[in-house]
Amino acid sequence: MLLIFGLRIYFRTVGQGTFHCQRCGGDRTYRYRRGWRWIHVFFIPVIPLGRAGEYVQCTTCHTRYRTDVLTLPTAAQMQVALPAGMQAAAIAMLRSGDPSSLAARRRVVDAIRGAGMPGYDDAAIDADLAGLAALTDEIGTRLGALTAQLAMPAREWFLAEVVRIGLADGPLTDLERQAARGIAAGLGMTPAQTVGVIALTEQGAAAG
Repeated sequence: MLLIFGLRIYFRTVGQGTFHCQRCGGDRTYRYRRGWRWIHVFFIPVIPLGRAGEYVQCTTCHTRYRTDVLTLPTAAQMQVALPAGMQAAAIAMLRSGDPSSLAARRRVVDAIRGAGMPGYDDAAIDADLAGLAALTDEIGTRLGALTAQLAMPAREWFLAEVVRIGLADGPLTDLERQAARGIAAGLGMTPAQTVGVIALTEQGAAAG
């Protein structure tokens, strides 16, 4: 009797979801595929030998990617992350200074609207100040989501926008500087970068 033995890798889908396909240039669904080595007889798998790799495959263009592609934010996540991060950071800075300052509150509204939340207004500030504990708990997560999509110049722009809120009612206080440093750390900026952005923003405010 003739037996045909061999070793073959078989893949099967173990998960699915939405990711940013670099070839398609947009959000697409994917299949998470995992492989196992099998000894086969007459091409029928009979003895498993262990895992043999995994990949993510776009269901639209069928391009295969390494699984770390799933760490990249989708377009939908990016559209949400910037306004959410600015909202938390701006309120944290306002709370560290004078929450009643009209100039600072206008800065907050302008910064959050500019980040992609056009309906944000003065009433929303009061609601966020009242729910500050929840925003404080979330700020690390929100800023962390931004580090995956913002290059360093964009992070510096973000921090400068927040610092201008603190400067709207006068020179930065110690609490406002502390808030700025905490926000910068959440964005993955070094202490030297943070000091530089704060100093340049202060100089710009002083120059009018």
